[in-house]
Order: sequence, then structure tokens, then C-alpha cells
Amino acid sequence: MKNTYINGVGCISAQKTFDTVFLEDIIVNTTENVLPVQVPVYKDFISPVAIRRMAKGVKNGIVASTLAMKEANIETVDAIITGTGMGCIEDSDKFLKALLDNNEEFLTPTSFIQSTHNTVGSQIALGLQCKAYNFTYVNAAVSFESAVLDAKMQIEENEASTILVGGIDEMSDYTAKLFQLAGFIKEESDAPFSVLDSTTEGAVYSEGATFFVLEDKKTASTYAEILDIDMVNKLTEAEVPNKILEFLASNNLKISDIDAVLLGYNGDVTYDGFYKNLSDNIFKETPQVYYKHLSGEYNTASAFGLWVGSKIIKTQKIPSVLKVNALEKLNYKIILFYNQYKGLDHSFTLLSQC
Repeated sequence: MKNTYINGVGCISAQKTFDTVFLEDIIVNTTENVLPVQVPVYKDFISPVAIRRMAKGVKNGIVASTLAMKEANIETVDAIITGTGMGCIEDSDKFLKALLDNNEEFLTPTSFIQSTHNTVGSQIALGLQCKAYNFTYVNAAVSFESAVLDAKMQIEENEASTILVGGIDEMSDYTAKLFQLAGFIKEESDAPFSVLDSTTEGAVYSEGATFFVLEDKKTASTYAEILDIDMVNKLTEAEVPNKILEFLASNNLKISDIDAVLLGYNGDVTYDGFYKNLSDNIFKETPQVYYKHLSGEYNTASAFGLWVGSKIIKTQKIPSVLKVNALEKLNYKIILFYNQYKGLDHSFTLLSQC
């Protein structure tokens, strides 16, 4: 079977993750419970006429995919696979509001057409004139991982050699209000917000788009190799360590082989125990990394996490703002990435230096 290499990345997030190498210009925002996205100059990537009709999730997805393909030095792909938890929620809100405001009459279809979850993938394909396999996974907090697994299987089975994979989610004002009512987003009164030292429920949310060019060969732009990826819907806190040991063993690895572990801490005191248990026990002698204090939480925030892991392997350094503990290694050859959301949708990803 062929190997899967990350040969290009593009990231639009709450940090300036474009026109930089690796988090040189960061903002640790502890005052807002929904982090704003650092947006690029869209007209540098999309025609001004098209921009007016696009929701921000679509625009961010197009820019991130363009950056990834440029870095990989490719002009077309064999497949486009995206993952999204909420889809183009902004246009969904617009259409439903118009439905109510107009008594279900005289509705223009634009917002409805652009509200579907596969809008980003289809817009990228239209821009590239790509008629290849195009699929969108909507699978809650493992939507992005599902897309990566699909791509990895296609490369392994020689069905494709160059695949564009991305995770995209957006946040609207109305959705943010609903999330606050449901307790998903931290109360404004809980500020200043902290991830590692949190004593409150909920998380600081955001939005973003992160794309990767996955190929079956190494190139000058290669970041890392994706060794393996696995997902489990339900695990208890006590079951996670055993699952990790089994996952590593299936790849002929053990805890001592892991040079850094990337954990999805989000500041929700109810569920961060899944990570704390690992930090204090099986990974207490391993350098530990977290990232959602920079990206915020959203269904495909794990795409930002994979971007972080890829950058660590390529640059061979962990910025101090990402460190959970003070441990370091001379070389970062193998990284384990573990994420879960509200005790569900557990994902395990292994990255390796090439």
C-alpha cells in the first residue's frame, strides 16, 4: 500500500496562519467567548463579483485550499474531500429568516442553494474546473477525520494520487446565541477565559478553514506522513488510555516512541478530564501540546490541530504558547493527536517525520 504525505497546507483561523511560518504573530484572546477570524484579503484570491455572493465559510475554504495547492505546487487534484459539522450555517440562517419574514412567499433560492454542507467543496471544484470525486462528510466532531480517512484509503488503494482535504465551519450571530443558551459557549461573565486552568463549563468558540494536499509521494514541500487514523464514537475516560495503547500497538509503537502528544483541551471542565487523565498518567513523560486556546472550538477545529502537528514536525520546534508542560525532545519524529468533543467522537491520528 502507498503512503500518505502532507505536501501542502492552508489555514484560515482566529490566528494569522497565512503569510507566516508558524505562529509568529499570535493573539491569545481571553476576553471574547467567540473568537473572530483573522481574514485575508479575499480579492487576492476570488473575483470581487463572486465574493459578494459567498458566505465567509466558502471564502475561507477557497482561500485555504488555494494556499495549500500553491504550497504543494499543483494545479489540479484527483479528488476534493471536505468535512464540516455545521455547513454554511450563515446562509441557512438567512434563508430561514426570509422564510419567516415573508410568510413562506416570494423567496429567492440563493441562500438555500448556498446553505448546503457541500457548498465549499463544490465551489472549489468550480474554480478548478475539477470534475473528479467530490465528497463532503458531515459527522459532527469527526467530520474532518472522516474526510482524511477517505483520502488515505483512496491513496492506499491507488485510486488517487493527489487529494485536497479540508475542514470548514463557520459561526453566525444567531447560532452563537443558540449555543450560549445550550451551554456550549462559555458565559461572558466567566471571563477572562482560560483553557488549561478552567473551572467552568462550555468552551470558547470560533470558526475556520484548514486544507491539506495529501499525496502518495514525498516532495520538497512535504510536511509529514499520516501513518494512521482511527475514530470511536463512545469511550469512557478510563477506556481512552487502553484504546491509545491498542492504536499504537497496531502500528508497532509504544508510549516511549511518541515524541509529542497533541491534545484537544478546550476549557470545558466537564470533559477536559479525558485529556488531563492522559497528561497526568501515560503521557506524563511526553511533551504535551494544546491548541484550542488559539483556534477556539468548532466541529472541525481538529483540522487546525493537524495543521499544528504538521508544522511541529516540519519546523522541529514547539512554540511556547502551545506547551502544556515544559518537556522537550531533540527531535519530533512521531506525534500522536487525540481529540474528543463532549465525551464523544474520539479521534486518534499518528503523524510521522518523513
